[in-house]
Amino acid sequence: MTRTRASARAAGTRFERQIADALAQALDDDRIDRRVKTGAKDRGDVAGVRAHGQRVVIETKNCARLDLPAWTREAHLEAGNDDALVGIVIHKRHGNGDPLDQWVTMTVADLVALLTGQPLEDRP
Repeated sequence: MTRTRASARAAGTRFERQIADALAQALDDDRIDRRVKTGAKDRGDVAGVRAHGQRVVIETKNCARLDLPAWTREAHLEAGNDDALVGIVIHKRHGNGDPLDQWVTMTVADLVALLTGQPLEDRP
């Protein structure tokens, strides 16, 4: 079966919902939910995730081909739109349906921000 634009969108929406629900349950935080699209000033796909009291933007991708540089740029742009600590990408691990077994991609600077609570550029 060929993937159409509509089927790709539906798969993306389902993946966003699965990730949001899994994170809400795993983190015991009912504020985490799938975010409504906001157009040019998009702020990520999952809302309500926090680290060190600051927002974390999550961009989800359910694609057959990886494009990590573009996805990471998108997550960073959306983190800026949301005034978030960091933007990360959660992408589909094909052949594995468990939402908690999906891949997470970020830069090392993003990892440092998550671990310290400070964007790398703000560190001494």
